[in-house]
Amino acid sequence: MLSPLSIAFYLTATGLLSGGLFFAKDNKGPQPRYWIATAFAALALHGFLLHQSTFAGTDINLGFFNAISLSAWLIALTVVSASTLRQPLDNLALFALPMAALGVLLSALYPGLHLLPREQGAGPELHVATSLFAYSILTIAALQSILLAVQEHRLRHHHPGRLRHVLPPLQVQESLLIQFVAIGFALLSLSLLSGFMFLEDLFAQHLVHKTVLSAIAWLVFAALLLGRWRFGWRGPRLARWSLAGFALLMLAYFGSKLVLELLLERI
Repeated sequence: MLSPLSIAFYLTATGLLSGGLFFAKDNKGPQPRYWIATAFAALALHGFLLHQSTFAGTDINLGFFNAISLSAWLIALTVVSASTLRQPLDNLALFALPMAALGVLLSALYPGLHLLPREQGAGPELHVATSLFAYSILTIAALQSILLAVQEHRLRHHHPGRLRHVLPPLQVQESLLIQFVAIGFALLSLSLLSGFMFLEDLFAQHLVHKTVLSAIAWLVFAALLLGRWRFGWRGPRLARWSLAGFALLMLAYFGSKLVLELLLERI
């Protein structure tokens, strides 16, 4: 019963937000008390569902679709919370809210099972937490990269359309992208460090491919930040490097889980 209600709130918030962004006559966007309040109601229900499906038992259930739902919740929570602080992230919420609704649906239909025993201590839990937070923040950076690339392309070809009313200026877009990448890079660094510290045997735990891909993604994001700081990279180049790093992370985090849990049925 709670899953359909959470999905309904997410979709209602998306409708209110899109109506404000694309159809408001004054082009000033929606009033926060409408879509943000509805989004927080959806997040509260979604969070309760995640607690019941993931953390309520003696072990932590990080099955494939549960992990997707948790990541989608973190992404939506970050974007909606930042929007209340007057950050220009309403456009990102148009992606984040439907993604969270899809996460609720998938975890309800396919609960799955991949248990992390609590008796292993706080080390593995710290690794999982930093990994999920890193992936969530860098997913937001990827969404920001797509918007930045689209906006830059439209402006370069002199066809801005309604995007000039919906999206912030390019300089603001770039600044937001770098902020998300920097935060995600720091979290990814903690994730890799905690993984090397607390995971005893990468080969026995079938984690070597995940670690290698994550390390390559770390190098890509490090190069992006260095290129921005040292050479002043801008626009499309930032977007390309951000999306390349995100693709590697998606393969590392969810590609490996897809193969191991759904195809090879190893839980």
